[in-house]
Amino acid sequence: MTQKKQPPADVLYEEKADRRLLSYVPDESGLRSNHDRRGHHEVDADGKIDYRLYEKEDKSGQRYMVDYDVTVSFYYQGQREQFVAKAVDISTTGMLLRLPLGKEQLIKESDKLKLKFKITPGSMPEGYEMKISSLKATCVRLFDRGDGSVLCGVEFTDTLAQYAAHKRQNYLLAASAFCLGIVTLVIILMRAESVVYFRFNRWLYLYSIIAATFLLSRYFFATFYRPVKINPDFTPGVTIIVPCFNEENWIKTTILSCINQDYPPEKLEVIIIDDCSNDSSVEQIRGAIQEIKASDTAQGGYMVEERIRYIVQPYNQGKREAMARGAKEAKHELLVFVDSDSFLDPFAIRNIVQPFKDKEMGGVSGRTDVANTYTNTLTRMQAVRYYIAFRIMKAAESFFDSVTCLSGPLSCYRRDLVLKYSDAWLNQTFLGQKATFGDDRSMTNFILRHHRTSYQDSAVCRTIVPNSYAMFLKQQMRWKRSWLRESLIAARYIWKKEPFMSLSFYMGLVVPIAAPIIVLYNLIYVPIMHRVFPVTFVVGMLLMSLMMSMAQLFLRRSTTWIFGMWFCLYYEMVLLWQMPVAWFTFWKSTWGTRLTPADLKEMEKKGKKMERKEQKQNEPE
Repeated sequence: MTQKKQPPADVLYEEKADRRLLSYVPDESGLRSNHDRRGHHEVDADGKIDYRLYEKEDKSGQRYMVDYDVTVSFYYQGQREQFVAKAVDISTTGMLLRLPLGKEQLIKESDKLKLKFKITPGSMPEGYEMKISSLKATCVRLFDRGDGSVLCGVEFTDTLAQYAAHKRQNYLLAASAFCLGIVTLVIILMRAESVVYFRFNRWLYLYSIIAATFLLSRYFFATFYRPVKINPDFTPGVTIIVPCFNEENWIKTTILSCINQDYPPEKLEVIIIDDCSNDSSVEQIRGAIQEIKASDTAQGGYMVEERIRYIVQPYNQGKREAMARGAKEAKHELLVFVDSDSFLDPFAIRNIVQPFKDKEMGGVSGRTDVANTYTNTLTRMQAVRYYIAFRIMKAAESFFDSVTCLSGPLSCYRRDLVLKYSDAWLNQTFLGQKATFGDDRSMTNFILRHHRTSYQDSAVCRTIVPNSYAMFLKQQMRWKRSWLRESLIAARYIWKKEPFMSLSFYMGLVVPIAAPIIVLYNLIYVPIMHRVFPVTFVVGMLLMSLMMSMAQLFLRRSTTWIFGMWFCLYYEMVLLWQMPVAWFTFWKSTWGTRLTPADLKEMEKKGKKMERKEQKQNEPE
C-alpha cells in the first residue's frame, strides 16, 4: 500500500518567552508592560499613553530565538580580529551571542564591533529576512553561564529596520512605487482602448472595463484608509470566544494569546467552546487553562479564575452553534470571535474595540497575517494574498463603513446584535439547504444590513494556513460556496448603502462569476476560431498580478512580493475553475479541511462505493 504523503512541517518564528506567562496583562497599577517593567510609557501631549509609540517600542524589543552563525570582526590593540559566534536570540535592536572560548576578553576591551550574518526567512517577522554584511554594534553585557560558555549581549548602532532602509528598502520602495504608477497608467490606457473598440465586442470590453474599474478603485480608496486611533480610556467589556474542533496542535497557543492581552483584566474574559473534538483538543484546553491559573497563583493580580473557562458541547453541532453558545454565556458587551488556529497580537483587543466609539458600528474585522509564511511556495502565495485582501480590499470597503466579510480569525461584534440575529443565523437555509459554513460572511450580512462594519488594520492576528495543495483547494472550494451564497444575499440590500460602495460591490460580484467564461473565450475560442494570440488579455493579467506584487513590496517590504504574481497565475489556471463547480455544489456541507460529522459521512459513503466497485470487479464472469 502506498503511504500517504505527509504535509511539510510548518515554519514559524519563535518568540523568546518572558519570565511571566501573562506578561502583557496590566497589574493593579496598570503600569506593568512586557518591554518596560519599570512603569515608564511613551506619552502624548495630554499625558496619556501614546499607544502608537508604545506598540512600536514593544515590538522593537521583542526577541526571537535563532541559531545563526555570526562573523564578528573588530580591532584589538591595533590588530584586526575576527571569529565566528553563534546567535542565541535577536531583536531589531540587538542580539545575544554565544562566544567561542577565550574570546570574551577581546570583546570586552573592544568598543566597536562589526557583525556579518543572515536572517533566515521565518526566524523573524516577515520583512526582516536579509543578509547583513556589516552591521556596527557594541558589547553591552557579558556573563558566564557556568557551563563553560560565555554569552555576550550586543546592541546594534542602527536598528535592523534602519539598516534595511539604508541598504535596500529605500530603493525597493522607490522602485515599487514607480512600478505601481506605471502599471496603473498602462491599465488605464488599455481600458481606454476598450472604450474605443467597445462597439466591436461590447460584452468582452464591458467586462474588461468593469474588472479594471473594480480593481483600481479598491487600490485607490485603500490609500485613504486609516485605522481608528487608540483612546486609552475607551475600554469596553470584551468576551473572546474561541470555537474549537480538532485543533490539538494550536489551541494552547491560541488560548494564551487571547488571555495575554494589554487590556484591563476585569473587562476581558475568554470562553473556549469545544465542539466535541475527536482528538486531544479538550486535554490541551484543560492543560492550557491549568497552566495559566497556576501562573496567576504564583504571580497574582490577573483575576484568571473568573475570566477564563471552557465548555464542551455534548455532541458535534457545528461552528455556528459553538459561537452562539459562547455569545449566550458571555457577560460583556462586545464579542470577539477568534479561530482556534489563530494567535492574537498582545494589543489586538485594545485596537479592535476602538471603532465602537461610533454607536452605529455593528462589527469590526481585524487584520489576519499568515503565521507559517515560509513553510513552502503555497504558504508564501497565501501570505501575499492575505495581506492584499485585508490591507487593500477590506481597507477600501472600510472607507465606506461597509466591510462585507468580518473574517473568522479575528472579528468583533456587539453582543446584543449577535443575540438578536442568533436564531436566524443558526437556522439559515439557502435554496432549501441548511447553511453549515461561511459563518463569518453570514453574520456580517445580518449586521451590515442595518449597521456599519469596519476594518481595523492595527488589530492583528496570525493564522495557520494550509501547507498542502489538497487541503488548500478544499478550503478554497468551501470559501467559494459561502462567498457565492452570501454575495447573492448581500446583493438584495447593498444598494441601500453608499452609492459608490454599492456599485463596487456589484462589480465585484460580476467579475469572478463571469471570469471563467471570459478566460475560455480569450484563451481558447479566439486563438482557435480567429487564429489570433490574445496578447492584450495576457498582458492585462500580468499587469494585474504585477500590481498585487508591487503593492506587497511597497507596503510590506517583504521578499514574498514575487509570489503575488504566482498566486494570480495560479488563480487563473486552477482556482478560477472552482467557481463553476461551486455554482452547482453550493448545497454540500462538508468542510474538507476538518473531519466534521458531514466529512466523516462523506468518507463513509465513498468507502462503501469503493467496496461495491471492488466487489463488482472481483465477481467471477
